[in-house]
Amino acid sequence: MTLAQLADIEAIKQLKARYFRCMDSRDWSGLANCFIADLSADFRGAPGDLVEGRDNYMAYLQAALENAQTVHHGHTPEIELVGDNEATGVWAMYDLVDMPGIMLRGWGHYHERYRKEKGNWYICALRLTRLRLEINGEVREVGQDAGV
Repeated sequence: MTLAQLADIEAIKQLKARYFRCMDSRDWSGLANCFIADLSADFRGAPGDLVEGRDNYMAYLQAALENAQTVHHGHTPEIELVGDNEATGVWAMYDLVDMPGIMLRGWGHYHERYRKEKGNWYICALRLTRLRLEINGEVREVGQDAGV
């Protein structure tokens, strides 16, 4: 592996760290800057929706989390460069979403694709899968954890 490839992998790790921090601190502008304009965000297994486009996703997310406090942790990234300007990644994750009347805790994986444009890496597709999901302390059935 070259030094440039290692630098790209580190840049992707920094991107995902920024994603988690901006999400939980409600830095919507910073979060939007983590995504490419034609983002595909698939949370159908999370539970949630499939949302196409960065602007649509940001509007969806802000509405969904308006009255929520969140905590997101990502661990053990598996980053693979699949071209000079493309990469994939899988991140083990834990999240907590605390809204009036609903406390969600989940464990699973983010399956992502990244694209490098004008020297910067962006998330261009993400899919959240669950291994375990608790809503108000009750374990819910979840599908198998599968990749993009």
